[in-house]
Amino acid sequence: MRFLTAGESHGPALTAIIEGLPAKLPVDVGIIDSMLARRQGGHGRGGRMQIETDRVEITAGVRGGFTLGSPVCLNIKNKDWKNWQGIMSAAAEADTEKRVVRRPRPGHADLSGSIKYGHKDMRNVLERSSARETAVRVAVGAVAEQLLGELEIELAAHVVRVGEAAAEKLLPWEQLSAAAASPVYCADPHVSSQMVTAIDRAGAQGDTLGGVFEVRVKGLPVGLGSHVHWDRRLDGMLAQGLMSIQAIKGVEIGLGFESAMLPGSQVHDEIFHGPKRGIFRETNGAGGIEGGITNGEELVVRAAMKPIPTLMQPLRSINMDTKAAEDAAVERSDACAVPAASVVGEAVVAFTLAQSILEHFGGDDLETIKQRWQEWQQYLKSV
Repeated sequence: MRFLTAGESHGPALTAIIEGLPAKLPVDVGIIDSMLARRQGGHGRGGRMQIETDRVEITAGVRGGFTLGSPVCLNIKNKDWKNWQGIMSAAAEADTEKRVVRRPRPGHADLSGSIKYGHKDMRNVLERSSARETAVRVAVGAVAEQLLGELEIELAAHVVRVGEAAAEKLLPWEQLSAAAASPVYCADPHVSSQMVTAIDRAGAQGDTLGGVFEVRVKGLPVGLGSHVHWDRRLDGMLAQGLMSIQAIKGVEIGLGFESAMLPGSQVHDEIFHGPKRGIFRETNGAGGIEGGITNGEELVVRAAMKPIPTLMQPLRSINMDTKAAEDAAVERSDACAVPAASVVGEAVVAFTLAQSILEHFGGDDLETIKQRWQEWQQYLKSV
């Protein structure tokens, strides 16, 4: 299974085509729209979220609420297109002399992208490199999450750090639902208020804040991924997917970077066996993956997001025409988008896991996949 996205931040729409979904998978548009709304929320979002109300339109691959086995096409219209169509039109008469960007923003793709592709106007770079693209990736992930739900796999995402405000790692699963009531999607109410205060302070100063989000997954069996080839290791696939999200600069699984500071006796999860539980662990430092393969424990993965590089108090840059020192360009921006990034991260993890499941169990329709899934579960009980 794979997908492609297309579209610019101020273009008419964002589009994705998913290839490889099994037939007969029920698809609920309401679930997709709900996840899109979560992505638009979170304390610290900017003016663009006041303009857009993202809704998905399925234009191919689904009939009567069920997939057909053919490619599925998802479309999300950009409401702001009405204000930009003269500038962003695909037609030859587009006004390309308006809203030209020639002062690159430090930390963004503006400079390197314009040099790589030979664009004089950096708008040709920032329109596609913008995190607006993640809206349609969330829609793709929401479809994948519905496939996982058919196999009783649960996902939860929450923010564990914004700036200096940080929650304790590995909160109980039952507590993660509290993130839905938090303005920053943090499951710890006390730390949530600290995060809000930090975001407000940064926003008042024209600055931005990054942070860390965590994605947890229950119900994964032993055996997803592989140790035999580098590109089939599930931890590598998850890291690649999460690192592809705009502004993500680090990924860890389980103890992650902390494991580099501890002796092996405090890192690795001892193995036990009981007549009722079968093979089990009492700890989960591995975060559910060993040797690139799921080990049956809960998947725990975190990603670190840098502060957004568009600052209302712009950093120093240069004018690419004169090479003179000038302030960087300013586009609409958020003070903090870590809550939104957690939703994108959940979507990326869901799609990666769905890929791995379809590779492992095969089948062109959902019924066949479920049958093979149950056979595998029976096999695991016999080990």
